[in-house]
Amino acid sequence: MSWNDVSARKVLRRIFDAAVESADPAKVIAAHLPERPKGRCIVVGAGKASAAMAAALDAAWGGVDLTGVVVTRYGHAVPTGRIEIIEASHPVPDDMSVEAATRIFACVENLKADDLVIALISGGGSSLLVSPAGNMTLADKQAVNQALLASGATISEMNTVRKQLSNIKGGKLAQAAYPAKVVSLVISDVPGDDPSEIASGPTVANDTTLEDAREIVSRYRLELPVAAQAVLAQGGALDASRPMNAEVRLIASPSMALDAAAEVARANGLRTIILGDALEGESKEVGTVFAGIATSAKAKGLPIASPAVILSGGETSVSLHKGCTGRGGRNTEFLLSLAIGLNAASNIWAIAGDTDGIDGVEEAAGAIITPDTLSRMRAVGIAPRTALSAHDSYTAFKAVGDLVVTGPTLTNVNDIRAILIG
Repeated sequence: MSWNDVSARKVLRRIFDAAVESADPAKVIAAHLPERPKGRCIVVGAGKASAAMAAALDAAWGGVDLTGVVVTRYGHAVPTGRIEIIEASHPVPDDMSVEAATRIFACVENLKADDLVIALISGGGSSLLVSPAGNMTLADKQAVNQALLASGATISEMNTVRKQLSNIKGGKLAQAAYPAKVVSLVISDVPGDDPSEIASGPTVANDTTLEDAREIVSRYRLELPVAAQAVLAQGGALDASRPMNAEVRLIASPSMALDAAAEVARANGLRTIILGDALEGESKEVGTVFAGIATSAKAKGLPIASPAVILSGGETSVSLHKGCTGRGGRNTEFLLSLAIGLNAASNIWAIAGDTDGIDGVEEAAGAIITPDTLSRMRAVGIAPRTALSAHDSYTAFKAVGDLVVTGPTLTNVNDIRAILIG
């Protein structure tokens, strides 16, 4: 097949869409449901995919008497039958995030050993489900989240701090439900699929410590509110040693999404290589590294000979400087850096996007680059290196019409990156 901008764009979008579709709750949840309970069935959940997961569960268990509450991001609600939906703010929590935690705690009070709690957990739950520890207020939690998001810390590091400042994260929801069994159905959006990291693990025992959180705060020089500092200095969250009866079932993950993406690539005559589902680091630095990999593949057939697609997943980060007013997410920043590194190399195209449909806080999932991306940006007055330095990648890609806009996908298996070498 002869590759050009039209054919490359079509296949890259098919690859990305296949990755997203592989994590559709309606298609995957039924196969992972536990035995139906002898007692009550309570459904709780938090995350960008929780509403779609609740709808799938309600449809699959029509004959089971179930009730419950899940919280999702604003704009991500869908009809869920018998399960109530609360919408809250992401990535910085709001009053409804606190209300959701209060309501969900109430759902799991006074349960018995024959009762079953199904927890629907997906990425984004950390900000959607908030119960401040100690004397912290919602404003304190908002300040902590904003500091973490701007720090460049990994998702694991952010969640380590969050768990120590919360009365619901780090397994405390499962402890509140004891002696009822809690079965968590989880869509992973974190490197390595560690269930304790997804939505900060509200139903998974916490193996991090106050000392771990303090070290992260110190290393990133985070300026935290006084009440948060007090919790990290003295403790203040609910007792993390209380018993729980909990099980986790992973129903969708980045690796599964990458496998689905690779299948589409092969069906279109492309060799495939997956460089991992857990890549982290600064987006612009990862972009530079991948430009070198793609150039090597094109020139020398290493690590794979063309025609081929280089796939990867995970979650990179963007460290924002004070006063930054640029618009962009980690995927568009990665792509802008990649385009600069490729320097208009022929026959190389790429797509990168967040599978939840939202890259950072913008309405785009990500973007596509082509060999003439940089020249087209310059033609409309965008200086690519200046845009990268200003973390203004969204603006740059919007100016040339290369944003990938999916709308909320109602799932989340983190970022998918695909580089096509013709």
